Amino acid sequence: MRPLNELINTTEPGWELVQEWIKQGSNHIEILPKDNARAEAALYQTQVTTRSPMGAIIFETGGLLVDHGWIRVLGSGHEKLNRSLPGWNEGKSFTQTGEQPSFLLIADDVVGGFFAINNGGLATNEGIGSVFYFAPDTLEWENMEIGYSDFIGFCCSGDVAGFYQQFRWKGWQEDIAKMNGTEGMSFYPFLFTKEGKDIEKNSRKVVPLAELWSLQMDMKKQLGH
Repeated sequence: MRPLNELINTTEPGWELVQEWIKQGSNHIEILPKDNARAEAALYQTQVTTRSPMGAIIFETGGLLVDHGWIRVLGSGHEKLNRSLPGWNEGKSFTQTGEQPSFLLIADDVVGGFFAINNGGLATNEGIGSVFYFAPDTLEWENMEIGYSDFIGFCCSGDVAGFYQQFRWKGWQEDIAKMNGTEGMSFYPFLFTKEGKDIEKNSRKVVPLAELWSLQMDMKKQLGH
C-alpha cells in the first residue's frame, strides 16, 4: 500500500480537469463537500492518485449527485451519500483492503442500476478497464465501452434523460428529492419481468440500496445470467 503523500499529486491535480467538465456540462451536478479525514482514508484505501479523475473525486468530494441525485458518483462519503467508494466495494468486489478487486463499483442510480469498472470479473475477454452498467431490467452487465473519465463526461454532458427514458416515472423528481444516497427505489413487479416493463403500472417503495444490490445479484445467479 502506497502512503498518502505518494497518492496526492499537487503539480497536476485531476480535480481542476473534473471541475472544468462540471462547469462546461449541461447536466445538473451537485458537488458534495468533503470531510478531510474521510477523504484521506478513502484515497489511501483505494490506492489511486489525485492526478486521476477518480482519485480527484475521492479526495476532493464526498461524491457527486448527477441530475438532482438520479446518479450518485462515489467519492469519500457525505451525509447525503453516506458511503465511500472503497467502503461500498468492500464485501462486493473484494473482502479486505489491499486485495485486487475483479471489478470496482464507481456509481449507481436510484432504480438499482450500478456502474463498475471491469477488471476481469464482469467479462473476462472484453472490456478490461471499461465501465459496465448493471441494468435492473435485464440483470446483465452491459459494456458501455468507455473508461472512467468518459463516464464522468457522460454524467456532466451526456444524454442522461435518454439513457434512463424507460425507467422514469411521472413525478420522479419529487420522489427522489426525499431519498438519500444510501437508498434506491424497488419496483414490483420487478423491472426484469415481463409484467414489470411498464414503470407507471408498478408499485414502488424506497429501500436500502444494499438490499437492492443483494436481491439483484441473487436473482441474477438464480436465473443463470
